Amino acid sequence: MTSDYRKMWESIGLNLEAHDQLLQALPPAYGQVYMSQENRPDGMEYFDFVVSEVHGLRIQELQEHKAKGGKVVGAFCVFVPEEIVRAAGGLCIGLCSGIEIGTAQAEKVLPRNICPLIKSFMGFKMAKVCPYFESCDMVVGETTCDGKKKAFEILNDFVSVHLMETPQMKREKDRTLWRSEVRDFLSGIEELTGNKVNKESLLQSIREVNGKRRALLRLAGLRKNKPAPISGKDSLLIEQIAYIDDVARFTAQVNSLCDELEARVREGRGVGRQDALRIIVTGTPMAIPNWKVPHIIETCGGVIVAEEMCTGLRYFENTVPEEGETIVDMLESIADRYLGINCACFTPNEGRMEKLIQLSDEYKADGVINCSLAFCDPYLIEANRIDKALKERGIPVLKLETDYGQEDSGQLKTRIEAFFEMLSQRQVVRTPCI
Repeated sequence: MTSDYRKMWESIGLNLEAHDQLLQALPPAYGQVYMSQENRPDGMEYFDFVVSEVHGLRIQELQEHKAKGGKVVGAFCVFVPEEIVRAAGGLCIGLCSGIEIGTAQAEKVLPRNICPLIKSFMGFKMAKVCPYFESCDMVVGETTCDGKKKAFEILNDFVSVHLMETPQMKREKDRTLWRSEVRDFLSGIEELTGNKVNKESLLQSIREVNGKRRALLRLAGLRKNKPAPISGKDSLLIEQIAYIDDVARFTAQVNSLCDELEARVREGRGVGRQDALRIIVTGTPMAIPNWKVPHIIETCGGVIVAEEMCTGLRYFENTVPEEGETIVDMLESIADRYLGINCACFTPNEGRMEKLIQLSDEYKADGVINCSLAFCDPYLIEANRIDKALKERGIPVLKLETDYGQEDSGQLKTRIEAFFEMLSQRQVVRTPCI
């Protein structure tokens, strides 16, 4: 990114010294994790460009939108209905953070032993190092865990927060509650933007977001092939960028990449070795630049073929019906679509277990790695149910607990290598003698 952006960063209130330190740390990490890969699809060039301009060109686009009277809404969770924001003329941007930054500032208002994701997004805001955060006119929180719920109270001291109450169960009365929350969200967005959502604008927005989801579903489907035509790291990067990029441009680029991958499949060309272990990753979301575990997996002889995560299938696996006759109909369809997400906040959460079993079969996975962030109680506790359900089906699973630091990389590598050794022995046992 050029120095031309410095005036823009200063105008939105960034701490330029701290921001410079962040930008200096990203290129080496990105180069090590991504640019060292062999046989990458040519279509990944666009997504590399997005990362190179992640705090530049896209932020400039947001500022141009705001200069025309548009609003920017930040979201921390896949439960926030992007369709509603777009229907009112706003832009919805993902804000969850995947790096340790602003820790000293965050710990002034948060306990030390708290989920790294919560500490990270609070640190980003308090240290003023995230231009996406500083571009937001409002951020949307949700009650998917107690830590986030209470942190949003504090965050509201620094930026306007609209809180959506996410049900903890999926009964009919919970569905009724969630539908009312979606209607309230619509009212809040209309008030923020000054624009009234109508049937036409909402339907158009639903179609646009569905288009993005279908492109990602197409990409996910291509990864069922053996050998996989794209690495899990590259797929994760695309899924992370989906939260911040322009919807129409992103959709077109993903579909173009899929055209290339389909040609690769026809030619039998893939990434990694033909016998690479096929791994599904599940657990807490991995926001940019949290690439530690995927990088270890794919440098230890594995290839990630699916992510059962919020930075993964949960974000795009279901679309909103496009045949609603009224705004009320469409809002109910939107609410029902989002309530179908298998977040660990729900009890019981049998849908997640069933999805992992289904994915293991569809993607011909050799094993599942369940990776949770430290102090993320919902996912750490639910790991017990995942472990039980998968082992009952004979699906090998490895439980990992980590944070955003690099200090445990060696330990993680050792455990993943041992897991892969066990999976390789299973392959030998299953392979008939010739």
